[in-house]
Amino acid sequence: MKSHEYYSIVSQQLQKQFDEEAESIQKAAELCAKSVLDDRVIHVFGCGHSQIFAMEVFYRAGGLVPVNALLTPHLALFPKAKLSTYQERLEGFSQEYLALEDTDPRDTMIIVSISGRNPAGVDMALAAQKIGMKVVALVSGEFANSTTSRHSSGKNLKDVADVVVDIKCVSGDAVLSAEGLEGRFCGTSTVLGVTVIESIIAQTVQNCVDAGTNPPIYVSANLDKGDAINAAHIEKYSHMISGL
Repeated sequence: MKSHEYYSIVSQQLQKQFDEEAESIQKAAELCAKSVLDDRVIHVFGCGHSQIFAMEVFYRAGGLVPVNALLTPHLALFPKAKLSTYQERLEGFSQEYLALEDTDPRDTMIIVSISGRNPAGVDMALAAQKIGMKVVALVSGEFANSTTSRHSSGKNLKDVADVVVDIKCVSGDAVLSAEGLEGRFCGTSTVLGVTVIESIIAQTVQNCVDAGTNPPIYVSANLDKGDAINAAHIEKYSHMISGL
């Protein structure tokens, strides 16, 4: 059954992910925790489907409050998906976008680009580092190494980040095949990457607690007490988080 085959492949890739990338995940969490402890924020950026990762850790029950999801419509799959492909290949946009955000050298930038080859991610990394931020990149090493950079520098996102977490999907992402069908189907990068970014958040929270600080955490708005708790958090952080 293809459903079970998919689950089996994802399970193996996840196991490999955490066996081989544990140290990088810990380093990423250390950077994020430092930003939270300094009363600053973690920016999360991706293009197209990689905006999913920013959405996953932003404004959600059980999530860290000081997360700024960089969700510009120019890079989204709506209103026209093909435009996001064009925009992520365009140099010079990301740094102008970041300039509109509240940023600080104490912030951390997480960028997700499974191939790592497009200018939007490379530009965002370079712009964040110019400000003084540390950059965490989620990139598939296998995918990146099978392609060439589209950035004028010739660099891949993994070449310019301070910490790289290698997402263990295959080049091209899709993993399943069927007799009589040309090409592969069903990618795994989203499952792997979302699990990684949530694990970074998990360790970030623990690091803050270990440092003697209770980091601000969103409560479900569907709990009776949720609105009041979240309102206090939003009042403190809204000037740093453009999506609030």
